[in-house]
Amino acid sequence: MTDVIVVGAGLAGLVAAAELAALGRRVIVLDQEPEASLGGQAFWSFGGLFFVDSPEQRRMGVRDSYDLALQDWMGSAGFDRQQDEWPRRWAENYVGFAAGEKRAWLHSKGVRFFPVPGWAERGGYGPEGHGNSVPRFHITWGTGPAVVAPFEREVRAAAETGHLQLKFRHRVDELTVTGGVVDGVRGSILAPTRAARGEQSPRDVLGEFELRAQAVIVTSGGIGGNHELVRKNWPQRLGSPPGHMLSGVPGHVDGRMLAISEAAGASVINSDRMWHYTEGIQNWDPIWPLHGIRILPGPSSLWLDARGRPLPAPLFPGFDTLGTLEHIMTTGHDYTWFVLTQKIIEREFALSGSEQNPDLTGKDVGKLLQRVKPGAPGPVAAFMRHGADFVVEPDLAALVAGMNRLTGSDLISLPHLRRMIEARDRETGNAFTKDAQLTAVNNARRYRGDRLIRVARPHRFLDPANGPLIAVRLHILTRKSLGGLETNLDAQVLRPGGEPVQGLFAAGEVAGFGGGGMHGYRSLEGTFLGGCLFSGRTAGRCASRAIG
Repeated sequence: MTDVIVVGAGLAGLVAAAELAALGRRVIVLDQEPEASLGGQAFWSFGGLFFVDSPEQRRMGVRDSYDLALQDWMGSAGFDRQQDEWPRRWAENYVGFAAGEKRAWLHSKGVRFFPVPGWAERGGYGPEGHGNSVPRFHITWGTGPAVVAPFEREVRAAAETGHLQLKFRHRVDELTVTGGVVDGVRGSILAPTRAARGEQSPRDVLGEFELRAQAVIVTSGGIGGNHELVRKNWPQRLGSPPGHMLSGVPGHVDGRMLAISEAAGASVINSDRMWHYTEGIQNWDPIWPLHGIRILPGPSSLWLDARGRPLPAPLFPGFDTLGTLEHIMTTGHDYTWFVLTQKIIEREFALSGSEQNPDLTGKDVGKLLQRVKPGAPGPVAAFMRHGADFVVEPDLAALVAGMNRLTGSDLISLPHLRRMIEARDRETGNAFTKDAQLTAVNNARRYRGDRLIRVARPHRFLDPANGPLIAVRLHILTRKSLGGLETNLDAQVLRPGGEPVQGLFAAGEVAGFGGGGMHGYRSLEGTFLGGCLFSGRTAGRCASRAIG
């Protein structure tokens, strides 16, 4: 018997295992994927982290505080259920962590940050509504792999000393329970594979295994790669689930451990709360099935539904992900369009993901400086050349023809779109405007970071000097479940009646990043990696304390 079994070798699992090993515990880490996928979804991420009142914010003239961040969090979360007690308490503690030791803790492990915080989920509904009042999205220097790296080092060091075992291709199929106490796992040993990171791996079973421990920490359970489960849990408030979606995560993100934990007595709450992006594009060089990439947009692109109608304010690019999704599902189509200019794509288009940002991921200052030169960033330019969702044309008539050709329809009307863009162009001649989106753009440019590197100066779309014109078809992109296993502040998994399932802990997405849904209905962004860090650390420390 070992001390603790950790199910899942993603970020939350690595953090929990590293904490346990540092406390002298004997640990076994299990994962169904090959060693190449160590670090899980976090490796593929942009490395965004939510900090409050950071040195980076202060240097950019941003005044932030715990009280303001908590106001934003609660306004976005919209907690309104009896079962939200633990999620709310986790949220309060997490914002305190983000305003307190989080940055210093990561910094002590060698993690560094890009000096300009981004402004994600800008909201637009008033001070107590959804959104970040100030920029809080801190990009890790080295993106997702650099967040994973220190914890991978600690886990591998513990493995070398014999305190920890890494067992890949070990799929957990059952949590064993004796006398009401979770005391181990049973599962299948999967065939070895040379599948690269993120690629679909075979499920051929070679044998079975059973392991015993004083405690089990479940850190695997996201559902974004399982579209059937996404549709099953799709909330009524968002309308009917889309018929077509892209996957923002590999196929092995299948949600299996939720049902397995539930069978052992765990309470699963808020399954209808989830986070899917509306700016997905088909990856022209895919790694996993239906592989999509998210555009991280600035606020200037025109956002149109499938019929060419503008999305209502404040559903501008980067303002309200779920509000936009809810609106899209009322339109009768599951795609939308960005219409923009070359000047906008050069300044405002970033692509989410470590592999789409080789300069930041590789910590290459020389490549990073190329972003300030004319032209779209290299990965964006590659999508303009090869991406199935991009239409690039010198004039509006050709652009509309290309949009309709791409969808095999005549939904976009050239006269209607021309009238709309001409009206917008007239508004750019003044520092004042009645156009809500241009007002938002002007407000964004008051922030030094946006003005320097992120938000284009307002300009006329139909001026050839600002072209060519670009249209991008946007798909719904699965990403995160916001509900999950209900846990108390010690990361102990609870039963439906509220008492702990003895011996069982949970961290990461499977626990809704803490409590069974600390984000409530909406995320402020930069909070998923941070949620894995916080809940993984909590689970590791508390499991160690619980076993004495």
